Amino acid sequence: MNIRTATLQDAEQLLTIYAYYIQNSTATFECEIPSLDTFKKRIQLILKTHPYIVVEENGSIIGYAYAHPLNERTAFQWSAEISIYLSSEITGKGIGNALYSRLESILKQQNIVNIMASITEENTTSITFHERRGFSQVGLFKNVGFKFGRWLNNCWMQKTIGDDSKPNSFILFSNLSES
Repeated sequence: MNIRTATLQDAEQLLTIYAYYIQNSTATFECEIPSLDTFKKRIQLILKTHPYIVVEENGSIIGYAYAHPLNERTAFQWSAEISIYLSSEITGKGIGNALYSRLESILKQQNIVNIMASITEENTTSITFHERRGFSQVGLFKNVGFKFGRWLNNCWMQKTIGDDSKPNSFILFSNLSES
């Protein structure tokens, strides 16, 4: 298993993983599969400021995780929203934990203090996963997403990973020596 920074050449494999969740689950509120060009632009935009990482096994990408700004306002720069998607065949094997551990390590180097996860309330597997990683629920938005013919609630979870007394300057991912 190899965890590394995503590249634009990975976009097709990443989109294949993501498309499964769009078409078969409420893990994302996205309803239409984005074009490959759109997906590449998302990766490119995120990598300017935050980590976007992939995990490979036997030469194939089997999962990915990324962070992005929680909000564009300057005062939010120490908080990031994170997401993870694994190939549907490999869940429950510790790969998600490995990806999140690496993601959190990078975010700490960037001086991120708080990480947030937005999870569909019915996705109890993801909620339990995040609780085991130290997240706690901080909010619930009711009936905010409509997918597969029904309204969905959205749970927000938060974890503090840095010193919240007075944060150090935020460091762009593209400025980290490892990126």
